Amino acid sequence: MIDKSVLDQHNLTEDEYRLIVELIGKEPNLTELGIFSVMWSEHCGYKSSRVHLKKLPTEGPRVVQGPGENAGVLDIGDGQVVVFKIESHNHPSFIEPYQGAATGVGGILRDIFTMGARPIAVLDSLRFGPPDDPKNRSIMEGVVSGIAGYGNSIGVPTVGGEVYFDPCYELNPLVNVFCLGLADRDKIFLAKAEGAGNKVLYVGAKTGRDGIHGATMASAEFGKETEHKRPNVQVGDPFKEKLLLEACLEVMDRSLIVGIQDMGAAGLTCSTTEMAAKGGMGIDVDLDKVPQREAGMTPYEILLSESQERMLMVATPENVPAVQEVFAKWDLDAPVIGEVVAGGRARMTFRGEVVVDIPVDAVVNLCPAYDRPIAPPPPPPPAPALADLPLPDDLGEALLKVLGSPTIADKQWVFRQYDHMVQVNTVFLPGADAALLRIKGSKKALAVTLDGNSLYTRLDPRTGARIAAAEACRNLAVVGARPIGVTNCLNFGNPEKPEVMGQFEQAVTGMAEACRTFGIPVTGGNVSFYNDTEGLSIHPTPVLGVVGLLDDIGKAVSPGFKAAGDDVILIGESFEELGGTEYLKTVHGLEAGAPPAIDLELEKRTQEYLLETIDTGLLRSAHDLSEGGLAVALAESAFHSDRKLGCEVDLDGELRADALLFGESQSRVVVTCRKADAAGLLRLASRRGVPAKLIGRVGGRDIALGRGGRDLLRVPVERAFRVWKDSLPAFFKVPA
Repeated sequence: MIDKSVLDQHNLTEDEYRLIVELIGKEPNLTELGIFSVMWSEHCGYKSSRVHLKKLPTEGPRVVQGPGENAGVLDIGDGQVVVFKIESHNHPSFIEPYQGAATGVGGILRDIFTMGARPIAVLDSLRFGPPDDPKNRSIMEGVVSGIAGYGNSIGVPTVGGEVYFDPCYELNPLVNVFCLGLADRDKIFLAKAEGAGNKVLYVGAKTGRDGIHGATMASAEFGKETEHKRPNVQVGDPFKEKLLLEACLEVMDRSLIVGIQDMGAAGLTCSTTEMAAKGGMGIDVDLDKVPQREAGMTPYEILLSESQERMLMVATPENVPAVQEVFAKWDLDAPVIGEVVAGGRARMTFRGEVVVDIPVDAVVNLCPAYDRPIAPPPPPPPAPALADLPLPDDLGEALLKVLGSPTIADKQWVFRQYDHMVQVNTVFLPGADAALLRIKGSKKALAVTLDGNSLYTRLDPRTGARIAAAEACRNLAVVGARPIGVTNCLNFGNPEKPEVMGQFEQAVTGMAEACRTFGIPVTGGNVSFYNDTEGLSIHPTPVLGVVGLLDDIGKAVSPGFKAAGDDVILIGESFEELGGTEYLKTVHGLEAGAPPAIDLELEKRTQEYLLETIDTGLLRSAHDLSEGGLAVALAESAFHSDRKLGCEVDLDGELRADALLFGESQSRVVVTCRKADAAGLLRLASRRGVPAKLIGRVGGRDIALGRGGRDLLRVPVERAFRVWKDSLPAFFKVPA
């Protein structure tokens, strides 16, 4: 039996080692052990999540490619498909924020163009500790700079996303990156090595020692010391990736290759074994022919390196010269390093000796799946009885405090560092409910959003995940786009803790319920476990990226008030729900109580109602209610108005004033319309079984909310805007 310390270094258990020996019929050498270490890691093998992910719906009439490939593919008509995926780069971004985030962008871009699609947009979901801590600010600055440095350089716009702050992310920031691409349906390529005798080409940058065991590192908790893990973080070169992108798209457009795979997590190991396994073939590789930028690299290092900007291709022998000619034109290496063979084995040689000889099926398809023990998620801290919760003396000041909280405040400090207009497809600037991208040559547009409220999911995982799906789809509906598919990034703590697996199981269940109700397939995603440092787990954080289709871009609706005198209508009902709200957290310092309830069938009716009214041209503006509730949604509608128009709103009912203003009841949207259209909108809502009420009008210079003719709060738009605008930059001491 191998020394346990060696197994520990490779994050393998003794039982897993015995299974490896059984599967390959021998004791693995160190290089072979390294291969199993990365391929059977949580990051690559999904060994703790597979049994639960089966609950998710993955089929639908638009699905061209579902889970199991580099990215999901959906048909959008006219011979075109949309290709999209989300991935995490959490651990690397904590150790080395700039390179961790930059290579996260590089990796997700390769996931898209390896399918034959040109990337047209990036979005990111970021989670940090509170920005009043200098270390958290440093991490955030590095991450944002890394995303900007890579995306801006390669020429793909970063068009939206989200940023949350909470103490649980101080030692475990989250960096989830989403990419969207467009392709012709008949030009999609898969990661398969087919055809015995076909040649295996290595293309792109040379291999170095950066990133070795990156996948293994992402599959373990952090302790107090992380500096020694810096070599596990890859180093990116966006300019090299731009050349790689163009060269790959050219050979794919000319149909010069049989299959292609990104060398991402687990590097050359993953691409060789996965391509062979998917093609039902074996693969022979001469490691001496792998381009190397460092002297004296061992087979172990060559195979496990996660150096960036590299791909593996399979081409017929007669097409190899043409492929190499294309890559030479783009100043890139494209040597033949191996061959597709029959027999289902991966055979690697180095300096004339066989250093790896193992069945690819064992590496790729026979990783053990664990149905880990599940315990009920820890109960949320009880919220105080409303009778014991003091009502703020000045609700206007409470609004300003909520608007100034880092999670709610304007994120221009972040997105102004990104180029969001390159490729000139961007219709809505970052900050709208959803990013909107025109499809050149047609009237159609794509809408996309990332959503996930981790506090809700901490308080009630099933409800929190249902709300994440509902809000993402609602954010598309308010711009006029119909949701057509979803990818997810599931960020959780250590799966060996039963309560963490309880959170995960409940969140996946809730997500599956919502996706089935809304009729959207899950085309793929990523599970990021082991987001623990020193034994402390992050809040469970499922992030959903939903793509929507708008048939006529001319009908798209934006969130800002349009004209004085327009009527303001509240779609949905408000309840006395303060648990998990930004108000409770910011004003009262409490992360407690039950999150708001969600009725999925009502949510679906509400979204269908919005799509219908936008299609008929009745709505002038629409804005989803989420964190901060009604008061924040109205304020943001004023901020997004070209002339900073205010509103006069009069509410009714017996709810507590703070629940009325700041409660986060679901399935609610603020819309505006011309006075002449209000009655028709309300009648249609009644017929569709959707609550709707006229609550006020657009106009003036104040955000004024009252009840029974008496002000609850009245704040000048300009004052509220400055608080919202200046809050985040103030932490970084830069002008807004």
